[in-house]
Amino acid sequence: MLKNVLIVGLGKSGVAAAEILNAMGYEIYAYDKRPSNQIEDISSLEKLHVKWITDITRQNIKDIDLIILSPGVPLDQEFIIDARNRGVEVISEIEAAYRISKTQIIAVTGTNGKTTTTSLIGELFKNAGYKVRVGGNIGSPLIYDCYEAGRDEIIVAEISSFQLESVKYFHPAAAVLLNITPDHLDRHKTMANYINIKSKIFMNQVKTDYAVLNYDEPNTWGIKDKINSHIIPFSRKNKLDFGLYVDDDKIFSKLGDREEKLMDSGDICIPGAHNLENSLAACAIAKEWNIDNEIIKSTLKSFKGVEHRIEFVGEKNGVKFVNDSKGTNPDAAIKAIEAVKGDIVLIAGGYDKGNDYYDFIKGFDDKVKHLILIGETAEKINIQARSLGFTDTVKADNLKNAVDEAYRLAKKGDTVLLSPACASWDMFKNFEERGNDFKSYVNAIRG
Repeated sequence: MLKNVLIVGLGKSGVAAAEILNAMGYEIYAYDKRPSNQIEDISSLEKLHVKWITDITRQNIKDIDLIILSPGVPLDQEFIIDARNRGVEVISEIEAAYRISKTQIIAVTGTNGKTTTTSLIGELFKNAGYKVRVGGNIGSPLIYDCYEAGRDEIIVAEISSFQLESVKYFHPAAAVLLNITPDHLDRHKTMANYINIKSKIFMNQVKTDYAVLNYDEPNTWGIKDKINSHIIPFSRKNKLDFGLYVDDDKIFSKLGDREEKLMDSGDICIPGAHNLENSLAACAIAKEWNIDNEIIKSTLKSFKGVEHRIEFVGEKNGVKFVNDSKGTNPDAAIKAIEAVKGDIVLIAGGYDKGNDYYDFIKGFDDKVKHLILIGETAEKINIQARSLGFTDTVKADNLKNAVDEAYRLAKKGDTVLLSPACASWDMFKNFEERGNDFKSYVNAIRG
């Protein structure tokens, strides 16, 4: 009988898994490569009488029945390979969460747009009177919601590729795949592997489930033949015979014989073509749950987006400041540049996930007048920018200096945009900390 569970990685999801499985009667072992004084929720774990493993060896984990990995733990480590070879099951926190869940899960993944789409779906359900929880890769770890939610509730969960790597039975009633563009290749190695991992969100679905797919994005639409559930396409660029689409700047739904106009696309509150795609995906889910068209329309007209994603911070002397710290890969940053009107002074750079930045620089499209670079990718982006003829670059030692320099270079009518095209881990704990620091530096300038 399954008894001893090893939690590897004691971030939010690892601590949550330890707490819930301990409450269910399992013996919890824990490992994190960080010293205990660097683990934020160490006091919670100490109350559970967790057994600590300071060094993972075959002998130390010989009695372990199940290993639960936090998202940041890669699968190519020797102890994981050895454990699997010995028949020990290795799963992610979302897989553990699904196994104890009593209610329906709507799962959202994609390289970009996950947080916005997940939050928007949650808002649509809330406004329609459903009991809904929003979590997963945002908010609270999924295992908390799955443990607490009753059968009359719905869980909307943002799911990352790191979390999908170790799923086995995870089976959402509806799953959304927004897009797949190059990201996390330092971990996933190849685009083919990255696409395969993303597609695992559908692998246990059956015909009565729903799969919402971006018709316009080749990597996404290209996996349609592998999916067993009912596929609902959405398109910003094409009029579809079935699905959600935009035609003549209007959003239409055609999920049966009836074609319905939902609203004018220009009435959506959140800016940018990518947010139109996010809204189409959310509408597809809303329509399948029979949410009234007026609720859909009013929600999309009022939903202002999420923190750190094209977030207007303020204005000083005619210069606007926008926080897009969640733009952690080149494609996300391109979308932010497209969404901002007028000339831009761009702050970019950070942790190197193995991407190149040529398409990102080509996406400047004469809008980016100055590029301020920070972090370990600063020189890499600088070299690639100059190879393409963009020479107006400045390297800054830290984010504060970058913000000050950007404001100095900006003219009235310009926007200072933080959209790093990189992860934050070289200089910050996460993109939230980076975005909050940006806002504090902007507010200091604004007085």
